[in-house]
Amino acid sequence: MADMLVNLLHIEGYYDELERLEKEDIKIFRALAPDKYRIVEWVKEHSSINAAGECDVCFSNNPISCFIAAKGSEIIGYACYNATAPDFFGPTRVSEEYRGKGIGKALLLRSLNAMKDEGYIYAIIGGIGPAKFYEKCVNAVLIDSSKEYSVYEHFLAGIEKKENNSKGGCNPLLKAKAIFFN
Repeated sequence: MADMLVNLLHIEGYYDELERLEKEDIKIFRALAPDKYRIVEWVKEHSSINAAGECDVCFSNNPISCFIAAKGSEIIGYACYNATAPDFFGPTRVSEEYRGKGIGKALLLRSLNAMKDEGYIYAIIGGIGPAKFYEKCVNAVLIDSSKEYSVYEHFLAGIEKKENNSKGGCNPLLKAKAIFFN
């Protein structure tokens, strides 16, 4: 899983994105503790058990390092930071039916601006999925050495994937995730 680097001094603000989404009754806001279990369950259902674990960690941070996209009381997306490691953005996801509306970009910008406000100058987008999206939205650049050496080196699901690949087989769930995330 490769990572990307973002210079937070050169990212755009997020107010215009939030204002545009609010016209569609979509709000982006920092998660609150009373919603922890609802949010973590949503992440588990729409992303993975691994992402749910990372999201859960965000509720131990001060401030909580998870932003939610919601239409009314319906969660339609999320973005986390400082979950796997300090200065890391991710995981993130937007419901399929709401993709293409700029929600992912708004969550990304809101999270990266929060990181900037907390004193970070650079952010790492960990275990990237859509590299072109990050390049376009925030001028993220690939960290070449992260292809070989990564914070995810001792990630159990990653180890399991390597084990299955070396045996010539692959867990169908991991195969589906590999297709989705690559």
